[in-house]
Amino acid sequence: MKRFFKPIEKDGSAKKPALSPAKKETENEEENKKKREPLKFLTWNANSLLLRVKNNWPDFSNFVTTFDPDVIAIQEVRMPAAGSKGAPKNPGELKDDTGPSREEKRVTNYATAGLILMSYMVFPEMDPKSRLIQRQYLTYIVASKFCCMTNYFISTLLCALSSPPFGDFQIWWSLADSKYAGTALLVKKCLQPKKVSFSLDKSASKHEPDGRVILAEFETFRLLNTYSPNNGWKEEENAFQRRRKWDKRILEFVMQCSEKPLIWCGDLNVSHEEIDVSHPDFFSAAKLNGYIPPNKEDCGQPGFTLSERKRFGALLKEGRLLDAYRFLHKEKDMDCGFSWSGNPIGKYRGKRMRIDYFVASEELKDRIAACEMRGRGIELEGFYGSDHCPVSFELSPQATPDSNQGSLSM
Repeated sequence: MKRFFKPIEKDGSAKKPALSPAKKETENEEENKKKREPLKFLTWNANSLLLRVKNNWPDFSNFVTTFDPDVIAIQEVRMPAAGSKGAPKNPGELKDDTGPSREEKRVTNYATAGLILMSYMVFPEMDPKSRLIQRQYLTYIVASKFCCMTNYFISTLLCALSSPPFGDFQIWWSLADSKYAGTALLVKKCLQPKKVSFSLDKSASKHEPDGRVILAEFETFRLLNTYSPNNGWKEEENAFQRRRKWDKRILEFVMQCSEKPLIWCGDLNVSHEEIDVSHPDFFSAAKLNGYIPPNKEDCGQPGFTLSERKRFGALLKEGRLLDAYRFLHKEKDMDCGFSWSGNPIGKYRGKRMRIDYFVASEELKDRIAACEMRGRGIELEGFYGSDHCPVSFELSPQATPDSNQGSLSM
């Protein structure tokens, strides 16, 4: 909230005392007490949060300010976790990516060949031992430069997340060891969850591999933010098995957590029905380098194979869950009905899918007020640099005993 201070008037009239920051915050807290739980939600696959901060943050910030969500769920943040590789992840910290092992890996991947060539070009007559010392020095220089750059980017990200409107939120991270996958959850400080965990296994204290899960428990519901793994194209690369295992674990989680209604959001990497893709025939026939899986139900675009769609349908039915967008929007919308869009250049131009969702327990059906794809068109308007657009979801306030009595007395 902006604070405005009235200047002292020149005619000497008394100045109306400006509200102190503490008093304004108290008033804000009183207003938020009336809202006992989050009612407005946003999910977005950012496709690298650092890149979005660098290139698209003002527009996305304006959008968040206008929509004013209580919760923002982000997928594919692509930030490495704090702690050494393989160690337990710290959800509240981002790794600065400057550990010796990571430096070595970076240099090995991107610079070693160039450094070796440089040492031969600059010192062609140098003996092997001296050349090794020179190469180690050049490696140190490159690694140091890279570390400074990485620290700068992370500082920029944290600064962006502490500035309006994001300064009003508390943030939880679940991250991979490297710049891959990962999720984040932002919840307004006035609407804090009772508990936050990072695994589909309620008894586990560790994070899911690749940081794909954040689970927040509020007073009357649970919120699950996931970045579901892509099905992939080939059986022999274990992608199909990975996705089948994930779907099985999600179903088990849903069936075991029925004591509270569930709101499940994120990039679920599946388009349930033909109405959920722009060109069903194109996606059904899609292949990678001509490869055809042995099982016909695994053929087609990842996210639109018959196998995935059947499993998702079974999950909704057995878990007594509703696809909030499709619950409200029965017809196909070629302009605003998809959350993912292919590259504007090439054969995927204009090819779009709805793979980002809000899924809610049937108990919440009467409270579902809105669910919208916030991007439109094949030119990616409202995607803010990502290949996914944000998806919004709104609940109506829960009826209270007081409100029921009031309606009965009228």
